[in-house]
Amino acid sequence: MAENIDLVETAESTKTYLGFWIYIMTDCILFASLFAVYAVLHNNTNGGHSGQTLFSMPYALAETLILLTSSFTSGLTILAARRNNSKKVMLWMAITFFLGGLFLFLEVKEFNHLIQTGNSWRVSGFLSSYFTLVGTHGLHISIGLIWMAILVFFIFRNGLSKKTIKGLTLFNLFWHFLDVIWIFIFSVVYLMGHVGL
Repeated sequence: MAENIDLVETAESTKTYLGFWIYIMTDCILFASLFAVYAVLHNNTNGGHSGQTLFSMPYALAETLILLTSSFTSGLTILAARRNNSKKVMLWMAITFFLGGLFLFLEVKEFNHLIQTGNSWRVSGFLSSYFTLVGTHGLHISIGLIWMAILVFFIFRNGLSKKTIKGLTLFNLFWHFLDVIWIFIFSVVYLMGHVGL
């Protein structure tokens, strides 16, 4: 009987992970499409500013370091969960949440600065594709923060269980995926934009 229950749990877990990887692949297609649009439109400035004059490299680098650090702390969360140390899980989740929130705050601040200086998504194809690509990543970060808050609630209420550890593992994959996407954004949008490519 116990073996049958284990088999059912393994099958359910396999379906969950397969479904999640299918979701990640669809997100890859979404971001690949947005990168393709950006690649086509990045020189379409309509006589306005380009990335070379708009983007602050120290600011973008600070955002990158914050997000990469949050990926590291997210990994520490999984290590603590596998050691069944709920206090450390909560600590690392809180730090990851703070860093993710700080990254999102800086991104919104950057968007607001661009809009206030007359460089909104309506000005040119370049800015429209920029706001869409970076904004979609920011939306995913927001969803990740909500997911984190829900996980913390369930861990606080029920402690660490197979279900919460599985949720943490899936969240960790999602968060690392967002870091990989951001590295591409930093390289393609900010670095290449800064040097005028």
